[in-house]
Amino acid sequence: QVQLVESGGGLVQPGGSLRLSCTASGSIFSTAAVNWYRQAPGKEREMVAQITSGSMPNYADSVKGRFAISRDNAKDTVYLQMNSLKPEDTAVYYCNQIARSSATIPWFSYWGQGTQVTVSS
Repeated sequence: QVQLVESGGGLVQPGGSLRLSCTASGSIFSTAAVNWYRQAPGKEREMVAQITSGSMPNYADSVKGRFAISRDNAKDTVYLQMNSLKPEDTAVYYCNQIARSSATIPWFSYWGQGTQVTVSS
């Protein structure tokens, strides 16, 4: 089974930066998309960044110009670089990967366990 593990969260002051990592393990035959979501207390989960093989990355309006998603295939890792952080960026951040472990089974949506990002002075 595919497993995703996020890391890199923590406490940062407004205006600071963090880089989140999402490392995949297990048998991955192919990947259709990798996404970053976040969920703040009392709020719905929202997509903040997405990368696919067929298009440029997509970002939520609230993070455009501040966040950047990237992939290092050699390390099986996807990153979310977060700059100019604001208190409203405080949330649990999750990586999500649409993948399959063989060509003969359906695509599945895999989720990491989440990592807490807190932006506060």
